[in-house]
Amino acid sequence: MKLKRRHREGAEVSTESLNDIMFFLLLFFLILSTLANPSVLKLTLPNSKSAEQLAKQQVTVEVDANHQYIVNKTPIQFSDLENALKIELARTKSPTVILKLDNTLSIQDLADVMQIGYSLKVKMVLATKATNK
Repeated sequence: MKLKRRHREGAEVSTESLNDIMFFLLLFFLILSTLANPSVLKLTLPNSKSAEQLAKQQVTVEVDANHQYIVNKTPIQFSDLENALKIELARTKSPTVILKLDNTLSIQDLADVMQIGYSLKVKMVLATKATNK
């Protein structure tokens, strides 16, 4: 009598290539996340609930509601702002520019002043008024 063995094939899922797929997906998302970073202007904002004093030498740029620019209490035109800042920055060692803008001005006015500071590679701080809470 001849007995045959029954070979039953079980259902299997091959997971050998899943490690490779997961590695490539991880790499893809890491590279994608570094490329998706937008270029932004860095701005250091002080805490508006307290009045902090900065220890560094300061250059003050004030802009009122009528778009009149004042650098260290000297009124200037916007076209002369970059040259005036260069002169003031040359007088001080590691200066910080304090921006005082009227709250009725647009964000574009702030961005225009910050772009000049960015081209001069100087640190800028936006001054805020302390709130009484």
